[in-house]
Amino acid sequence: MKIKAIKHVFFDLDHTLWDFDKNSALTFDKIFKKHEVDISLDAFLEVYEPVNLRYWKRYRNDEIDKIELRYGRLRDTFNEISFAVDDTLIHNLSVDYIEFLSSFSHLFEGTLELLQYLQPKYQLHIITNGFEEAQMKKMNASAITSFFKTVTNAEIAGVKKPNPIIFDFALNIAKAQPQESIMIGDNYEADILGALNVGYDAIFFNYRNDQTEPHIKQIKHLSQLKKYL
Repeated sequence: MKIKAIKHVFFDLDHTLWDFDKNSALTFDKIFKKHEVDISLDAFLEVYEPVNLRYWKRYRNDEIDKIELRYGRLRDTFNEISFAVDDTLIHNLSVDYIEFLSSFSHLFEGTLELLQYLQPKYQLHIITNGFEEAQMKKMNASAITSFFKTVTNAEIAGVKKPNPIIFDFALNIAKAQPQESIMIGDNYEADILGALNVGYDAIFFNYRNDQTEPHIKQIKHLSQLKKYL
């Protein structure tokens, strides 16, 4: 059922349009080879991915800063798999990870087709908690920058999703009203509840099959957005 009165469509970037897990795995493969880290990539990623999600939640909650996030998620992963590394190597890996991550450009299946479908009908925008220096590089590398009228990140807004200030900031620069706006994202707390609390509509990109409230609109593939928009 199509949602009426929507003029502005706001997307999260990482894990919603830009395939973070695939690009991240390619980045680790590259930097482990560069630094001659002899480790099973699959074994590392199995531990790293949930550790990274925990660190991002702490970062959203202002419990840590981005330096602690970048270092701590690597340190904890190496510790959990009992792989000995020194602080200098962890620091070098954390720096190279940020440098090379945005050089990979894999998008979720159907991203470009969806944006081409939506662009003539709506104004499209990004709201991301990702770091300012990385997000535009990711968008440029994956050739999606031109689809979006505005890009709001947590560093320019001064707060992170789900804080209502970042959603209001995004509305302001988009010259949009909440009742004519919808948010699409993969994080139920940060994207969906954050947007709903400000008056946006929202659709949960539930590709991980997370448990959520049954009344929340949700999709498992980006192409399913065409049911609503």
